[in-house]
Amino acid sequence: MENITVIIMLLFGVAFLSLVSKRYNFPIPIVLVLCGVIISVVPGLPVIALSPEVVFIVFLPPLLYHAAWYTSWSDFKQTIRPITLAAVGLVFFTTTAVAIAAHMLIDDISWPLAFLLGAIVSPPDAVSATSITKGLGLHPRLIAILEGESLVNDASGLVAYKYALTAITAGNFILWQAGLNFVLMSTLGIAIGLGVGFVMSYIHKRFVCDDIIEVTLTLLTPFSSYLLAEHFEGSGVLAVVATGLYLSARSGTIFTHESRIMTGTIWSVLTNILNGLIFILIGLQLRQIIEGISNYSGTSLFIWGAVISIVVIAVRFLWVIPAAVLPRIISKNIRLKEEFDYRNMIIFGWSGMRGVVSMAAALALPLMLNKTEEFPLRNLIIYLVFCVILSTLVIQGLTLPWIIKKLKIERYSILAEEYDVRNKIVSETITHIEDNFSLLDDELLHNIKSKYEVKFNRLQKTELPANFFGNGKLLGNEIFNDFTKIQIDLLNVERAKLESMHKKGSVNEEIFRKIEKELDLEETRLWMEMYEE
Repeated sequence: MENITVIIMLLFGVAFLSLVSKRYNFPIPIVLVLCGVIISVVPGLPVIALSPEVVFIVFLPPLLYHAAWYTSWSDFKQTIRPITLAAVGLVFFTTTAVAIAAHMLIDDISWPLAFLLGAIVSPPDAVSATSITKGLGLHPRLIAILEGESLVNDASGLVAYKYALTAITAGNFILWQAGLNFVLMSTLGIAIGLGVGFVMSYIHKRFVCDDIIEVTLTLLTPFSSYLLAEHFEGSGVLAVVATGLYLSARSGTIFTHESRIMTGTIWSVLTNILNGLIFILIGLQLRQIIEGISNYSGTSLFIWGAVISIVVIAVRFLWVIPAAVLPRIISKNIRLKEEFDYRNMIIFGWSGMRGVVSMAAALALPLMLNKTEEFPLRNLIIYLVFCVILSTLVIQGLTLPWIIKKLKIERYSILAEEYDVRNKIVSETITHIEDNFSLLDDELLHNIKSKYEVKFNRLQKTELPANFFGNGKLLGNEIFNDFTKIQIDLLNVERAKLESMHKKGSVNEEIFRKIEKELDLEETRLWMEMYEE
C-alpha cells in the first residue's frame, strides 16, 4: 500500500510538471526523463520493480496502438520507402554499430550482450518524435516519415532484441535462421493484427450500441492483438500496429461521434499516465541500478554512456545520406515526384530521440538467466540505455528548434489546405441540399440551407492576407473571422444560465446532463474550427 501511495503522489508531481511544460511549450518527454533523474536522487523513496514479463504487456500494446491510431494511413503509404529504409535498415545498422562500439569499449560485454544493448537503443520513440517536432512547422512529408519510422522501427528493434536475448539465454544464434524467422514473425504478426482489426471492426459496426462498451473494447483491443500474436509466435508489436492502422482508417464509419470524443480523451489520459509511470519506475530503480554498477569507476561509466550516445546519434547521420541520395540517383521517377532539400536530411538525422519503448525494453530484461545465475550486466545495460535516452531527448530535443531556425527552414502551414477542404465540404453540402431537399417545406428548407450558407459566406469573408498562398509571413493561429468566437461566447452564456438553473434545482438532472453534453459537443466543433497550430 505504501508503494502505491508513493507512485500516486509521484504521478501527481509528473502531471503538475506536464501542466508546466504545456504552459511554457516545453516537450513533455524531456520533462519525464528529467523527472526520472530527480526521483532517483530523492532520499527515502522505495525501490519498486515490476516483473519483467509484465512490462511489455502493460506498457507496449497501448502506447503502440495509440501511436498507430494517430498515424495517417495515406501518408504512411506515400512514404513507405523512406519509412522502411529507416525502420528496418537503420535499426539493424544502429544495432550493429552500437554492438561493435560497446564490445570494443567495455571488456565485460560479450557480443550477445552488445547486440542486445544495440537492439534496445536502436528504435527512436514515436511519442518523443511527435511531441518534440509538434509546432515546429516541419513539412508534413518529413513529419510522416518520422512518425512512420518511429512506429514500425519498434517492431524491427524488438525482434532484434528478442533474438539477442535468445542468444544469451539459449547460447546459440544462427544468422540465416534469425533472418527467416524475422520475415515469418513479421508476416504472421501483421496478418493476425489485420485479422483482429477486421473482427473488431465488424463487432463495432454490428453489435456495439453503447459508448461505454465501445470505449472498453478499444482499450482491450491492443492487448488482445498483442497476446494473440505472441501466442502463435508472431510479432506482437507489428500486430498491434496493424490493428491500430486498420481501425484508425475506418474510425469514421465504425464509431459514433460520442464514442470518438470519449475514446480520444480516455486514450490521451491513459498514454500520458503510462509514459509518466515508466519514467517514475526507472527513477525508483535508478539508485539500485547505480549501486549495482558501483564496481565500475564513475569516469568509466560517464565515458561509456557518452560514447554509446554519440554512436547512436552519429550512425543516424551516416545512414540518412545514402538512404536519401541513392534512391534519387537510381530512380528518375523519384527525382521528378519528390522534392529534395538537404536541410530535411539534417533535421531527420537530428530527430532520433529515444524514449519510452527503449526504457520498457530495458526494464523487461529478465532478472535471472537461469534458476541459479543472475542475468549478466543487467544494471549496466539499463544504465547505458538511460544515458542514451537522456542525451538524445535533452540534447537533441532542446536544440532541434534552434537548428531549424539556423537552417532557415520556412515554416510550413496547413492552414491553406484546411481552408480549401472546408470550402469543398460546405459547397458539396449546399449542392446536396439543393438537389435532394427541394420538396421540403419552404421554411424548413430555408433553415437548413441558411446554416450552411452562413458557413460558406464566413469562409469567403475570411481575412486572409494577400501573400497567404505565396511566400512571406504566414497567417497566425486563427484563419476564421470573429463569428466563431462569438458563437463560443454565446455558448458560454447558455452554459452559465443552465448551470445557474441547475444550482437552484429548477432543471431535471437528466435534462441538465443532456443539454450540457450538447453544448460541449458544439463547443468542441467550434474550437476545431479555430484551429490551433
